[in-house]
Amino acid sequence: MCIFCKIVKGEIPCKKIYEDEQNLSFLDIFPRATGHALVIPKKHCETFDQMELADLQSFIIAVQKVTQLLKQKLDAPAFNIISNNGALSGQEVPHLHFHILPRYATEKLSLHFPPVVQSAKERLDQIYAEIVEE
Repeated sequence: MCIFCKIVKGEIPCKKIYEDEQNLSFLDIFPRATGHALVIPKKHCETFDQMELADLQSFIIAVQKVTQLLKQKLDAPAFNIISNNGALSGQEVPHLHFHILPRYATEKLSLHFPPVVQSAKERLDQIYAEIVEE
């Protein structure tokens, strides 16, 4: 059983900030920003693309509610929502989770996209065709 499933079952404590029937949110124990929170579905699912459609709406609504809560309570003017899906993306816990990182002018959190992949840029038309052609 994964660590997040143990948290859902109450076997591991957490600093819970939001909960509904299908989702749970708690503060990250290794915060990258003040108020850094995780939102997880209670039902185990490893990646976003594997989530059942019936559960998707409530999960996204929970992400929005937690974002609004953090902005309001912590006076955060901005936020990042990050989700790594699969080991190659950097996912460390194999249970779907969204990180919500409140952003503040006083905290110099540095998040950057990777550099442009020139070979992908040069093949943009080919990649587009691969995606849309049947």
